[in-house]
Amino acid sequence: MSVQLWETLKEAIVLYTGLTPSTFFTVLALILAAYYVVLGFFGGQPERPRPRHTEEEEMPPLRPPVQLGEITAEELKAYDGTDTGKPLLMAIKGQIYDVSQSRMFYGPGGPYALFAGKDASRALAKMSFEEKDLTGDISGLGPFELDALQDWEYKFMSKYVKVGTVKSELPVTESESTAEPSETTSRDIDTASAVKPNEDGKSEIGAVKSEETPSNIDAEKENINPGKEE
Repeated sequence: MSVQLWETLKEAIVLYTGLTPSTFFTVLALILAAYYVVLGFFGGQPERPRPRHTEEEEMPPLRPPVQLGEITAEELKAYDGTDTGKPLLMAIKGQIYDVSQSRMFYGPGGPYALFAGKDASRALAKMSFEEKDLTGDISGLGPFELDALQDWEYKFMSKYVKVGTVKSELPVTESESTAEPSETTSRDIDTASAVKPNEDGKSEIGAVKSEETPSNIDAEKENINPGKEE
C-alpha cells in the first residue's frame, strides 16, 4: 500500500512541477532553510509568556504589619514604597493602613503611587491627582465627595490592617492667644461705662460727689457752730 502511494506521489510531482522527486525535495528543503534564516534575522523568536507562579516567586514575601502608633505627616512620607525594607503605608482621615499587599497599585510605578506615604483623603474624595489635593484636609467638601470618601474608608478598613494614626498639627487659634487681653478690654469697657455722661452732661461719678457734698457741708456747719441752735 505504501509503495503504491509513493509511486503515485512521484508521478504527481513530475506531472505538476516537471521536476524529479529528488530535485523537488531538495528545492523544498532549501526554501524552508531560507525561511528560517530570514525569520531569525529580522523577527527572532517570540518571547514566551512567563508562568504566573514564576512572577510571584520573584516578589519578596509580605511582612506582617507593624504597629507604628502616632506619627507625623512628615514621618509618613518615608513609607511611600521607595524603600523596599519598609512597609507601604497610606492614610485616610488620619488613619494609617498597610497597603503593601497592593504594591502594584500604590507602589512606585502604580496608578495610585502618588497617594502612598500621605493622607490622601481630599484627593480620594474628589478623585483628584493634583498635588494640592494630596492632604488630609477635607473641609469644604460636598456631600457626594464625603460619601465617596466614606466608601474608600470602608474599603480600606475591610481590606487592610490599620497600623497607626497621623498626628494632628492644628495651629493655635487667635482667640486662644488673645483671651487675656480680651478680658482686660471688657473691664476697660465696664469702667468707661461707669463714667458715661448723663443726659444733663455730667458724669455719674460727678453726680454722686455732688449728692454727697451738701451733706458733708451741713455736717461741718453743725460741728463748727453748735451753739447757734441752742
